[in-house]
Amino acid sequence: MTTKTLVPALVLSATALAIPATSMAEVSANIGWVSEYIFRGIYQEDSSASAGIDYASDNGFYIGTWGADVGDGLETDLYFGYSGGDEFTYTIGYTGYYYTDDFDDTYNEINLGIGYGIFALDYADGEWDGFGTSADYSFTSVTISPEKGPYFKFGSFGKDFDGDYFEIGYSYTLEEHGVDLSVAVVQSDDLPVSDPDDGETGDWALTFGISKSIGIK
Repeated sequence: MTTKTLVPALVLSATALAIPATSMAEVSANIGWVSEYIFRGIYQEDSSASAGIDYASDNGFYIGTWGADVGDGLETDLYFGYSGGDEFTYTIGYTGYYYTDDFDDTYNEINLGIGYGIFALDYADGEWDGFGTSADYSFTSVTISPEKGPYFKFGSFGKDFDGDYFEIGYSYTLEEHGVDLSVAVVQSDDLPVSDPDDGETGDWALTFGISKSIGIK
């Protein structure tokens, strides 16, 4: 498995970059927090707060930005693309990942995705700037995700990166407050055992999250 500095960091909720086409254009904001920020099986930071804003048009075009605390700096993601379909969905888009304080270098990737019902297949093809030594990577994931309740995800890296991870979780919405709660177990060989600063890694991690989306007229 590659080290965490070789893997892009993206918010958990942004695994759904394929924003579905809506019946009308809308702008929404989001805020969130996770007990451990883990993306694609790679540990990023403990107790990470995040926020973002998205625009989705009625013809399927979407654009947005999202930022998170990664301890040694900030992560900022910029993305846009087009999605469509109803029961069968498809998406094509772009994502750029940018960091401050030398936490990591820039990533640029093309995102492709298809979905049917509760099943989704996503593929990312990207390049990492690598602080002067660039590398190509790919990431393929399969997700089984009902509208509410448990979800399952398996992902695998390719090209210059390597490693697999598995995630199983459960999400619940507090309808009265519009707040989403989540818990997940992540299996990977690049997770901290106790103190991430000691360089040790483990296989399993348990994470908790809370988030809220805010519609903007």
